[in-house]
Amino acid sequence: MTGAGSEASGPNVTGAGSEASGPNDAGAGSGASGPNTTGLLADKVVVVSGVGPGLGRSIALRSAAAGAKVVLAARTESRLTEIAAEVDAAGGTSHVVPTDITDDGAVQNLVAATVVEFGRADVVVNNAFALPSMKPLARTDFEHIAASIDLTVLGTLRVIKAFTDPLAEVKGAFVNINSMVIRHSEPRYGSYKLTKSALLAMSQTLATELGDKGIRINTVAPGYIWDDQLKWYFGEVAKKYGITPEQVYEQTASKSDLKRLPEPDEIAEAVVFLASPMASAITGHTLDVNCGEYHD
Repeated sequence: MTGAGSEASGPNVTGAGSEASGPNDAGAGSGASGPNTTGLLADKVVVVSGVGPGLGRSIALRSAAAGAKVVLAARTESRLTEIAAEVDAAGGTSHVVPTDITDDGAVQNLVAATVVEFGRADVVVNNAFALPSMKPLARTDFEHIAASIDLTVLGTLRVIKAFTDPLAEVKGAFVNINSMVIRHSEPRYGSYKLTKSALLAMSQTLATELGDKGIRINTVAPGYIWDDQLKWYFGEVAKKYGITPEQVYEQTASKSDLKRLPEPDEIAEAVVFLASPMASAITGHTLDVNCGEYHD
């Protein structure tokens, strides 16, 4: 799976009652067009792991729009090829490297392929994750937790270790994608919080350990992400409670300061910022992107 945030536990829907019409095709205040970030990543080489149809796609496209050459990595080659075609059609430059980040050889191949194609790597965005069993911890199989940690935490560590030397040469940056689950506790999300909390602790430790090499490591923690997955989920919730998807959206968004949910491009813009020279003095930080759903 790719991305983080859109798998959140969902709204506390008690039934119909919201009188708001909700967003058109579901999202008010769309950030689809994005701010003008042209040139923020000019001539940089950005590697994105865990590229999928949601947040990973947006990170790739927004990085390319900011001037970067983009290396796309994930297990499913057909998906990578589709997104690469989008990047190229928009005037960007991409390179596809099918990669399983739980495999040492595959990750080493990702590094080698990046250097052969573009000569270096400047930024690595770790977006891959596995959602564990959504059960209370007391009823969760250890195998499910271990599989999630293996991909989300150890897989990310494997990528960071492999790219440390190339990024040290250019004083580059890692950006790890986390989730709002680290900020609160809810039933059934214990395994996911355990995994994402470990990812955060690892990111902070590595920021300290790799700082003397000039490498920055930061984290983006999205709230809900208004993508196709969440739209489908809100549709299912609406059916269950006999209300409309717009009402589900409105009830969920009402808990945020901006009264809307962030879109994938808005999360991606936060990633571009942390990857760019504008964030040159920022490391070990977690940037929450949630339209004010909660405050750190």
